[in-house]
Amino acid sequence: MSRRTRPAAAAASRGSGASATGSVRIVGGRWRGTRLPVPDAPGLRPTSDRARETLFNWLQPWLPGARVLDLFAGSGALGFESVSRGASQAVLVERDAALAGALEASVRRLDAADSVQVVRADALELLRTPLFGRFDGVFCDPPFDAGLWATTLERLGPWLADDAWLYLESPAATPVQPPGDWRLHREGGTRDARHALYRRGAG
Repeated sequence: MSRRTRPAAAAASRGSGASATGSVRIVGGRWRGTRLPVPDAPGLRPTSDRARETLFNWLQPWLPGARVLDLFAGSGALGFESVSRGASQAVLVERDAALAGALEASVRRLDAADSVQVVRADALELLRTPLFGRFDGVFCDPPFDAGLWATTLERLGPWLADDAWLYLESPAATPVQPPGDWRLHREGGTRDARHALYRRGAG
């Protein structure tokens, strides 16, 4: 999912020449151990196994039956992990044609078309109109240097349930705080990134 320290111009228009040069592992649930391809795209680095394990330990009481939105999906690790662990549906949004194609190939390989939908679209443009109903949770990890945080968070409201969860992965040196009625639930991080889980309207 995560794309680290990428120039804004590159984030706005990633090349379509990506090729699979690595993989990321689904760490829990019915697809545990399954490898997802990680295309060779500039700045693309999926959220680590350890960070995802921690995140989904936080989310597990809430996750079964939930609908989740994976913005800036990249490898799709967070969306697929959610469904593997019991989410009813994940919508994965990815603009880059090659990355989206790899996600669609994973959907076919896992026979997951009933629970995982890949949307080839620019996330900010898609968020202008809530086309897919309201989600119980959203994973938000845009390119760190692309300047997308404020607009993304401003446009999320109509897409989310009143008590939705929000996962933010942001630079450790300049952590992002969501506006409005989001309450921090748990946080952690590495030298490079802060991982934070918020609950809407909680408390």
